[in-house]
Amino acid sequence: QVQLVESGGGLVQAGGSLRLSCAASGSIFSINAMRWYRQAPGKQRELVATIISGGSTNYADSVKGRSTISRDNAKNTVYLQMNSLKPEDTAVYYCNADISYYSGSQYHNYWGQGTQVTVFS
Repeated sequence: QVQLVESGGGLVQAGGSLRLSCAASGSIFSINAMRWYRQAPGKQRELVATIISGGSTNYADSVKGRSTISRDNAKNTVYLQMNSLKPEDTAVYYCNADISYYSGSQYHNYWGQGTQVTVFS
């Protein structure tokens, strides 16, 4: 079994910063794409940032220039550094990853349980 566990959420004033972490554990051979999503109350879950195994990244327009996604492949961990936070960044942030169990196996998609980020003005 595989688990994704997020940490680093919290309450922060507008203009502040937070660094989210998500560690994958369990029967892992390799991890392809790792992603951060967020879901605000009453809104659909949206893709915030993606990083693939080679290091290429992609960001939603809403966070581009303010956030940086990175990963530590040795630790099976993905990070999201968020700066210049705004109240509209308030949401539950979810980690998502494509994970294979052994060489040549297909990738399976996993979600973390989410971590709350609240930005107040």
